[in-house]
Amino acid sequence: MATVELSSSYGFVVLIVVAKFVLNVWMMLQVGKARKRYKVPYPTLYALESENKEAKLFNCVQRGHQNTLELMPLFLTLLLLGGLKYPIVAALFGALYIVTRYFYFTGYSTGIPDNRLSIGKFSFIGLLGLLVCTFLFGIGLLF
Repeated sequence: MATVELSSSYGFVVLIVVAKFVLNVWMMLQVGKARKRYKVPYPTLYALESENKEAKLFNCVQRGHQNTLELMPLFLTLLLLGGLKYPIVAALFGALYIVTRYFYFTGYSTGIPDNRLSIGKFSFIGLLGLLVCTFLFGIGLLF
């Protein structure tokens, strides 16, 4: 049976989890501000253009956050598992992911959806790096 001993470097992985939490809370606050600005009451998830002339602006803010939430379980799983064997590398890929997700969100929030991809598209490099770390960790456990 394989055992994994946490190195003190795993603390960097834990700090990336905290940073992801902070980013998520900041995005939540931005969506809340957009709800007030564009007059989209709870529990409405997305504004209808037939009812709100600024629906697209609100929906872009909402989608930027929602997409980040959709990827959060994948990100955290890959980060926490890959970081067991490669904590510094995983933390660096995690940091890249978080920084680029910030730009993804702020680009999307402009109301022009393509703006999310200028820097935001590089978030997938972070996920890919975490996937490789996790894959190698898994292979190492088998052999």
